[in-house]
Amino acid sequence: MNVTDVKKLSELIREQVGKAIIGQRDTIDLMLVSLFAGGHILLEGPPGTAKTFLAQCFADTTKLKFGRIQFTPDLMPGDLLGTNLFNFQTNAFSLIKGPIFCDVLLADEINRTPPKTQAALLEAMQERQITIDGKAFSLGARFMVIATQNPIEQQGTYPLPEAQLDRFLFKHNLQYPSLEEEIEIVTTHGARTGSPSAKAMGIKPVVTAKQLADAVACAGQVRLTDEVISYVVNLVRATRENPLFETGASPRAAAMLAAAARANAALDGRDFVIPDDVKSIALPALRHRVILSPVAEIEGRSADELIRDIIEQTAAPR
Repeated sequence: MNVTDVKKLSELIREQVGKAIIGQRDTIDLMLVSLFAGGHILLEGPPGTAKTFLAQCFADTTKLKFGRIQFTPDLMPGDLLGTNLFNFQTNAFSLIKGPIFCDVLLADEINRTPPKTQAALLEAMQERQITIDGKAFSLGARFMVIATQNPIEQQGTYPLPEAQLDRFLFKHNLQYPSLEEEIEIVTTHGARTGSPSAKAMGIKPVVTAKQLADAVACAGQVRLTDEVISYVVNLVRATRENPLFETGASPRAAAMLAAAARANAALDGRDFVIPDDVKSIALPALRHRVILSPVAEIEGRSADELIRDIIEQTAAPR
C-alpha cells in the first residue's frame, strides 16, 4: 500500500461517516490521524454535539470492535478492565473481560470517575495491554481510546491527571455547527428524538483489518527530514521556555507530534512531511500538555492563545 491508497481509504471513511454526521470535518480528520498514527483522542464539547454518535460511526466504518463505558463516580477499575471469578464447576478462576477488550473504546465523560479508575487506563493507553492479578492481557495493535468530556458542567468531576492527558495524541474542542449545518441536522434527524443507529443511517465498513494495518505501516514510513524534525522539537521546547507556562510539553509530545505529522501527510497523499502538516495539528496536540503559570491566569491568557503565538513565532523550514 502507498500513500495514494491511504488517501483513498481516508476519503471512503469520511464519506461513510458523513452519511450520519453533518459537519465536524476537522474532528473526523483528527480521528483519522489518530487512527493511522496509533494515538488516542480526547473530545471536549457541549452536550448534543454528536461526540458519542461520531465515535460509534467511526468504529463501524472501520470495522473495528466498538466498546463503550459510561464513566461515573462509583465506577471501579474492575468494571473497566474485568475481574477473575472463581468457577465452582472447574475449581479454577476464569476471567470475565471488561469493556476495555475492544478496538475502539469510547470513554464517555471520562472526567466523572475518580483518579483510581482513571489510572486504570494508563497502561492500556501506553502499552496497549492491561494487567489483572499479575497477568498481562494484550488489547491488540489497533486499540484506540476516544474519550469525551463536557466543558460546561464541572460539579462532580475529577480533572484528568497530567500523566493521562499526556497519553492523548489530541485534545479537540468541538464547536457548535454553523447555521447551514444545523438546518441540515434538523432536516436529517428531526423525525426522531433518539439517536439513530449507524446501520440505520446506511453506514457500512469500508476498510478491512489488513488494509488498516497496511495504512498504519505506510503512514509510519512517510519521510521526515532533519529540518522538519528540528521544527517539531523547537515548537515543543518553546512551550517549556515560555515563562507564561508553568509546565511545558514533554519529549513524548514531540515524538507523538512527529508521528501525527507523518499520518497527516499520508492522508493528503504525500510520502514526505511538510511544515504545514505540523502546523495544522500542533494546537490540538499541545493544548492539553501545558499548564499556565499564575501570571498567565491573572492576565486572562489561554493555553490556545499562547500556543498559537508559539506556532507563529517559531521559524518553519522552507
